[in-house]
Amino acid sequence: MLLAVRDGQSMTAALLDVDARLRPGVQALGFHALRWLGRAEALRQQLAKRPPPPEADALLCVVLALIWREEDAPYTPHTLVDQAVEAAKRSEATTHQASFINGCLRRFLRERDALVAKTDANPQAVWNHPQWWVDRLRKDHPEHWQAILRANNTKAPLTLRVNTRKTTVDQYIQALTAMNIEAKPVGSFGVVLAHAVAVPSLPGYADGHFSVQDAAAQMAAPLLMGALVANPTPHILDACAAPGGKTAHLLELADGTVTALDIDARRCERIDQNLTRLGLHARITVGDAARPASWWDGVLFDGILLDAPCTASGIVRRHPDVRWLRRPTDIAQLAGIQAQLLQTLWPLLKPGGAMVYCTCSVFRAEGDVQVQTFLAHHTDARLMPSPGHLMPQMSASGAVFPDNLVGEHDGFYYALIKKQAI
Repeated sequence: MLLAVRDGQSMTAALLDVDARLRPGVQALGFHALRWLGRAEALRQQLAKRPPPPEADALLCVVLALIWREEDAPYTPHTLVDQAVEAAKRSEATTHQASFINGCLRRFLRERDALVAKTDANPQAVWNHPQWWVDRLRKDHPEHWQAILRANNTKAPLTLRVNTRKTTVDQYIQALTAMNIEAKPVGSFGVVLAHAVAVPSLPGYADGHFSVQDAAAQMAAPLLMGALVANPTPHILDACAAPGGKTAHLLELADGTVTALDIDARRCERIDQNLTRLGLHARITVGDAARPASWWDGVLFDGILLDAPCTASGIVRRHPDVRWLRRPTDIAQLAGIQAQLLQTLWPLLKPGGAMVYCTCSVFRAEGDVQVQTFLAHHTDARLMPSPGHLMPQMSASGAVFPDNLVGEHDGFYYALIKKQAI
């Protein structure tokens, strides 16, 4: 998994090639390793100044990430060392490095405190994010950058959005309690489980009583529908809709029509599957949101939800590989795409209509800066009260960010923009 990420492949995609029986364990170990990769790489540099071949380096870094904090290690230190050496022996790419790996890891166990102390001078080791990422957060959020980085290195809980067409939050928590599953409400539609379980085993899964969705993402549909409350059957576009979580939420909240648009045909199939389980229907369209001529029928929309492509810098808790896949230049490139989408979709909105622009990013170039630039060039656009930048945080850590609407969610950005009649 680490080799795939270092080669630029997302861990989500790489996991598809893993035997289904092994996948949960591989994912759990892989996520742990990626959360502490900065520290592991710094420790490897202390143990071996010259990097070993890529396969051996990846194996060594994975084990160092798992072992460096004994209180968090999934197995005992000696078990991890023993199994790392066995793994090295089983692979042609690392068999000649088995003794080297054994020596490095046993030295680490002997000199753990001294080696960790040496790496404390390395910001990438301390924060387990690339240096450029740390620098960017310090610039964008000078008062909160440390809290954001700490939150990124925590495990995100399993959060559900209750389908209020079929049940209520209170009723669903009662159903979970009946199965001895501990949960609590979050936001207006969410339920956070104390411990993750297999989603299909949860009550009401087959009947569409819930969807898996972080509490921050659950704010999108209510924000848009709140602006369209005077229209009982709004005509809505969900741009960049796959895999359909926000599409479903829009349909759960209103009786209007929703066009779910996405450029990826395979991901559009996911939208259809998810809506079918929930008992909902949308007009699912394969098309590029930046080229309406190929899919738009000319009928203006009452509301548009633009969940724009972004760096995903706000969902690092759930996707710890993102921080290692992104490059500094990605921010400007994606901001350009976001600006193009805003510019292109705005004319498709009726005067008096509303657009929600959102990204799962904490970088201001993809949030505040993007929207303020758009407003400066569109005199018919008015920014309404909006959540703005939501910072990732765990409810257990207390209210680090008092402006956050709920205490347990990923990082996001929201802007509600009304179109004025001229």
